[in-house]
Amino acid sequence: MTTYFHEQESIRARLGGDDVRTLKVLADRYIGANPPVPFAFRAFNRDGILQNEEGLFDLDLGRRFPEAKQGQISYAYSLVWSDSDRNLDVLLRCLGPVQFYFNGELAYRSNVMDELKPDATVKLNLDFAKGWNRLWIKAKHTAAGFGCLFGSDEAKVRILNVRSPFAERLGQAGWVYSAPVDADVFEGIALPNPFSSEREHGLAWLPEGRWREEELALLNCERMFGVQPGRTAYAWSVLHSDRPGAAPYVLKGTSAGPATVWVDGRLVADVPAAGSFQAEVELVYGRHDVLVCSSCGPQSWGFTLEGWAGGEPAPFRAPADVHGSSGEAWFYLGPFDASHDLDVNELLTMKRVFHNQYWRLDRPRTWIRPYYENAMLSNKWTVGNATNFGRWDYPLGVTIYGLLQTGRLLGRPDIIAYALEHVQSCTDMYEYSLWDRAQYGFPAINQQLVMMKMLDNCGSFGSAMLESHKDDANAGYMPIAQRIGNFMLRELERKEDGAFYRVCQDEYSANTMWADDLYMSTPFLCRYAGMTGNSEALDEAARQFLLFRSYLYMPEQRMMSHVFDFKYGMPTRIPWGRGNGWTLFSLTEVLEALPEDHVHRAELVAFFQELCAGYAEVQADSGLWHQVLNDPDAYQEASCTAMFAYAYARGVRFGWLREPERFVRAALRAWDGLTRYAIDGQGNVHGVCSGSRYAFTTDYYKKDLLTVTNDNHGVGIMMLAGTELVKLKDWLGGRGTIGSAGLAD
Repeated sequence: MTTYFHEQESIRARLGGDDVRTLKVLADRYIGANPPVPFAFRAFNRDGILQNEEGLFDLDLGRRFPEAKQGQISYAYSLVWSDSDRNLDVLLRCLGPVQFYFNGELAYRSNVMDELKPDATVKLNLDFAKGWNRLWIKAKHTAAGFGCLFGSDEAKVRILNVRSPFAERLGQAGWVYSAPVDADVFEGIALPNPFSSEREHGLAWLPEGRWREEELALLNCERMFGVQPGRTAYAWSVLHSDRPGAAPYVLKGTSAGPATVWVDGRLVADVPAAGSFQAEVELVYGRHDVLVCSSCGPQSWGFTLEGWAGGEPAPFRAPADVHGSSGEAWFYLGPFDASHDLDVNELLTMKRVFHNQYWRLDRPRTWIRPYYENAMLSNKWTVGNATNFGRWDYPLGVTIYGLLQTGRLLGRPDIIAYALEHVQSCTDMYEYSLWDRAQYGFPAINQQLVMMKMLDNCGSFGSAMLESHKDDANAGYMPIAQRIGNFMLRELERKEDGAFYRVCQDEYSANTMWADDLYMSTPFLCRYAGMTGNSEALDEAARQFLLFRSYLYMPEQRMMSHVFDFKYGMPTRIPWGRGNGWTLFSLTEVLEALPEDHVHRAELVAFFQELCAGYAEVQADSGLWHQVLNDPDAYQEASCTAMFAYAYARGVRFGWLREPERFVRAALRAWDGLTRYAIDGQGNVHGVCSGSRYAFTTDYYKKDLLTVTNDNHGVGIMMLAGTELVKLKDWLGGRGTIGSAGLAD
């Protein structure tokens, strides 16, 4: 049989049959390895290189330099940080002659066909090393064009964040690019050190990141917004009092027009006209938010403000860490028309957009922008060493569900709180992420939610979001749920009979139906129906199961084909383990939600019974199932085993199965096998195949689609299987409650 570690290293060897403690180890290991690190805030210049809707960086230098001469050269430079070795496909579309250097080595030089053929796309496979990686593009202006488009393949899933090089821009997001020059400055010499000064080689690097001297002579608001009489802007900073008890602080300032100052939401100064002002406040130890509203006069606009305590300067600090801001203490918001009614008590947040405005810095065209920079996917769907926290994607939807159920069963509010915080990190920024896409062309956070195009992007995490609503009735979830619900019920592509499928035009998976999509849709639809009372959503979930059965079910084997490929008019007839696991797992969710008198209930219960019987016949002696269910030579895979154990346990408890004793034994054997062969003593999960594509041969699933330790496709379902086995054992014992010490085998 397949082995992933010595049996003495297993959780079974360490804890025996203590299922409750096993769940504790699984949940605590995941949380410990994935600390709640939020989005990173960075300075971003709006005049820099933006991404298009595909996520490709638009380096169309011909548009940026319309006066460039034939033969002139420009350069583009950026850095990519990788927390671990990461393999990634990148796309490059030439608009003219281009050379691309990766970590100082020439990785691609365009040929005439790439330069002249419209929309010709080159795919390059890059191995990003742990640490800094350098991207350098040299573009020459010819009649064909000037520049290129560049970015990762499947950009909303395999995110490629770039940062600016050079000491002056350290920590800022985005590319730098040079004004055109007549000759190659770097012919025969090394490319510039990314941490040196940008002035070393005499090039004019853009976007412009510093104010000119005449601009620095202006007041802050005039410098950023120009003179706009009658309009207002806000500035936000923080004073930290390090004095015990209440201490007097003095705020001294000047204003070019009317101004108002609040400290912790309390009005401390109301300045009616231009001039100097002073206010005294009592501040206790800790952080204090300072907000200034500045109104533009007829000729100038802005303010100055200093803090003093005990005759000593009390410096202002930034309200949040913003990389690349060089320690600037003030964030700015505006300008606003006088008619805009803003509640000062609601302004002090980085989570909202206010009348189409977001916080910016006192630099040319520079806004603050949040970025998802935690664990990044590679070509093999694996992630690096960084935390998964804050990511919206489908494997993590199962993880969140597993954490919620584990926290509830164990009576661990800390586990539940962690799961809720992950969900809220995405949902709290939903409004902003839509604005971010509208402003910059491609979102820097919540990429899959905002760029929703297929069920993978919304169903699984959306279902976990609604499940978390049981523990946190967050009103912010409803707009997202309604958008996902409308997408599934009104916008998603369907076959003529109404079955969901994937159009995916010009992609490898064009015109296909996947068993996986039963999980990506039906659990969400069931929860959405329960939350909104929308019976249409529940009816759709039941109907999709019957439709998918008509395309994918193999009755002679009582298993599901992984994919139906409409290009060939046939199913692949490969019963991939996890694809079947998704099916059975999701069917339990639908059956739990369907009322007893639902028109499709009896048919779906019968389908559940058929599938359970088919899977039971191919369970290995170890208790696990094979990666290809009917191929005993395929490796034994953990995630499908956990899904079958989960579904069997629920089927017995809810009375959906004939011969319940048979499936009790199968579920217990599966969980025993997982704790012996797939979960080690530290709670690491082994034997989970990475995210799949599809094929018509078993070799792909057996030899190419290999396992990854702690893959997100398996950690959550392992916890879900464990919680259901604890409930099953408790139910079998007739206790009605779960013993604090766990249940024996």
